[in-house]
Amino acid sequence: MLKSQLVVLGGGGNALDALDTLQTSYEVVAFVDDDVTKQQRTIGGIPVTSRSALMKYPDAKVVSLIGSEKTFIRREEIIRSFNIHQSRFGRVIHPNANVSAYASIGRDVIIFAGVTIPSNARIGSHVFILPNTVIHHDSVIEDYTIIGASVVVAGNVNIGRSSFVGSGSSIKNNVEIGACSLIGMSANVTRSFKEESVLVGNPAKQLAR
Repeated sequence: MLKSQLVVLGGGGNALDALDTLQTSYEVVAFVDDDVTKQQRTIGGIPVTSRSALMKYPDAKVVSLIGSEKTFIRREEIIRSFNIHQSRFGRVIHPNANVSAYASIGRDVIIFAGVTIPSNARIGSHVFILPNTVIHHDSVIEDYTIIGASVVVAGNVNIGRSSFVGSGSSIKNNVEIGACSLIGMSANVTRSFKEESVLVGNPAKQLAR
């Protein structure tokens, strides 16, 4: 059976990491990147091109892989700048991810292999979750957030909009992390923090931004 076409926003390292996952569900036809130094390159033989790909493939679904620990705060702004109707955004869940039928998953969500999301967890829209992360019951990952690899989010946690959670970090149950926060790699978050926090260490402490 033919797979539906997919255009991917972002042509950097996240796209390289995600290619195999994306191809489990779609035929990836283009990566879109505003950085002209990346255009004309290929990822797995698939071109990195300008925004014109969205018009070239008008029926293709779209997902986004824009953002890093340095640029995550602009993820929402950049995605919105494409003016893509919400109905056009797809979602990709790797076959080797364990996602409950009773979890809520938004649009433009990419879930890599080995991720576990149980019942009553809620993943917002425009989120991607890297391999082997576990998000426990009743936890909420708000829109435009990036979750790294091998993260453990305990039960009843809320991670605010447009945040970045570094690989190997852990977040204690019943903790709330405010919007636009950065959790560093391997941080152990044991209490709640307000928006725009930068958290590092074990136990995690706030740094000046």
